Amino acid sequence: MWQLILTDLVGLWVVIDPIGTIPVFISVTKNLSAKQRRNTAFKAVAFAALILMFFLSVGQILLETLEISLLSFQITGGIILFLFALSMIFGDSKPQQEEQLELEAGVDCAVFPLAMPSIASPGAMLAVVVLTENNRYDIYSQMVTASAMMIVLLATLLLLLSAGWILRIIGKSGAGIVSRVMGLILATVATEYILSGLKLYFQST
Repeated sequence: MWQLILTDLVGLWVVIDPIGTIPVFISVTKNLSAKQRRNTAFKAVAFAALILMFFLSVGQILLETLEISLLSFQITGGIILFLFALSMIFGDSKPQQEEQLELEAGVDCAVFPLAMPSIASPGAMLAVVVLTENNRYDIYSQMVTASAMMIVLLATLLLLLSAGWILRIIGKSGAGIVSRVMGLILATVATEYILSGLKLYFQST
């Protein structure tokens, strides 16, 4: 059980990347009061949790409705995660990418860019679907994955609430380095998704 929890925690921590969200949070809330920043942190994590729970709960059903096999989704998702990881490693770091996003008039920064695409990233959405495949994981394992996801989101909330002094310690450069290390780990996880999907595909043919 603990090995499964640890595996899910590491995978979800990498794709959600709570540390990489800190500079984004500080950038978009710099003109808000302390109370408004706290409220924004709670709202951003709450919205992200709803988005990820939606994909965790009905993601596979949507795929089946569209007659897309989860095996194909796993391989495709692994490729997308790998490309996403490469952008984290070789491109602009997550903080640099998302600080450049301009907020449209009237759009709550808790929703965009914090809840999505910073916390509930495309990679995170893909990961929760793959980690809760009904044909491979029972209800218990899916509940473990959901619990691991909520733990990561809780850690994200705590980090956002502590964002001010954390960024003063590591700086934006430090956050960028951490984001690139997360990208390297994510590339490894994505490779596992692809190889596992290919193995199952060839076994079924």
